[in-house]
Formats: sequence, C-alpha cells, structure tokens
Amino acid sequence: MTSPESGPTALVTVAHGTRNLAGNEIARLVAAAAAVRLGWPARASFVELSEPLFADVMVEAEGPTIVVPLLLSTGFHMRTDLPEAVEKASVPVVLGAPLGPDPLLAEAQVARLLEAGAVAGQRVVLVAAGSTDEAATRDQLAAVALLSRAWNGPVELATLSGHGSRPADVVRPGDAVSPYLLSPGFFHDRIRRECPDAAVVAEVIGAHELVVDLVVARASALAS
Repeated sequence: MTSPESGPTALVTVAHGTRNLAGNEIARLVAAAAAVRLGWPARASFVELSEPLFADVMVEAEGPTIVVPLLLSTGFHMRTDLPEAVEKASVPVVLGAPLGPDPLLAEAQVARLLEAGAVAGQRVVLVAAGSTDEAATRDQLAAVALLSRAWNGPVELATLSGHGSRPADVVRPGDAVSPYLLSPGFFHDRIRRECPDAAVVAEVIGAHELVVDLVVARASALAS
C-alpha cells in the first residue's frame, strides 16, 4: 500500500518504548500536538516495552493511516519490525522514514543545549544509543553534521553501544553533551553516568515544538 484511499486519515506515531513512564509520555504528547495541528485523529504506539504496541494498533486500524516513526535512525525496527506490523493491517497504511536525521531535530538539540547552559563555541559531543547497523551509523554521522551546522561549532560523535567510540573516549572536560534521544530513560541515565567530565549534559530532545513541526510535515507529505 503506497497511499491512503479516500476517507478520514489517522496518524499513528511509533516510538521504541521504554519502562520509563515519562519517556513514553513524550511520544503521546507529540502525537496529541500533531493531531491538533493536522486535524486528524492520532494515536501514539510503541515497538516494545509499552502499550499500545504498534503491531496491535495496525491490526486494529479502521481507516487510512499515516505512520510517522519517532525513531532517530535506520535499524532493525525500521527494516523489519515496522513493515511486518504494517502488513497485518486491513486498511491502507503509509509508513514513513525514521524521524532523524533532520535539521529540525538539530535545531531542537541546540535549544536543549542552550537551556542546559552551553555557550557558543563550546565543543559538543552528540551521544547516540548506537547500533551495529551501518545505515544507523551513517544517520548518526549525518546528525552530527546537522548539529555542527546548527550549533556553528565543533561536534563529535559518541555511542553507547554498537559501532563508534564510547563517551569516555570522546568527552573532554568542559564539553557539552547533546543526547541524541527523543525520550528520557535507560540511555539518558547512562549518558549522565558515562560523561562525568562534561560541563553540560543537555536534556533529551523531548516533545519540543520543532519535533511536532517535523511530525506534522512528515505526515502531511505522506498524505499528499
């Protein structure tokens, strides 16, 4: 299914899911705000660890549906889990690309850095969860380039797992750390623990207005 047929369009966002309740609430806030902007019904869903599960939402879908993943890079979920779940739907479904990398996410990261007290010219380390998928690594490097442009300063990459250097090997005293994460939870807690020398560790990207802008733009493009 490549485009929805006539009828009301619904938005479904799909995040990874976390045992952190506040983390899952980020996805719900983004979906709700996008729904108001689009004038569509919307529902937040999760790959795992929280309900409703995306696979169940696809089975329950009752009309044309646009899916905007709240995932920041390509990986197993994008390649396998989400397409397999979409196949279970009995209605037309359009599945979008991962949310990142994107210039709007980089702008939101800059806002979080400034809120945390980072200053112009300060060296920044973007810390991602990491992956063994080469496409995810390319996405993370693209996110670094976008953040460097938006920050107008040096940005390096560190990852908590998979390919890439670990924060302990990249973060220097006085650096600012920008978590490449949408929601708080296990990985954000690890970043705080593993970056003791950082002068600033920003909050996650979260339900920033620019994230809502991006979801609305992606959904509108998929529906056209």
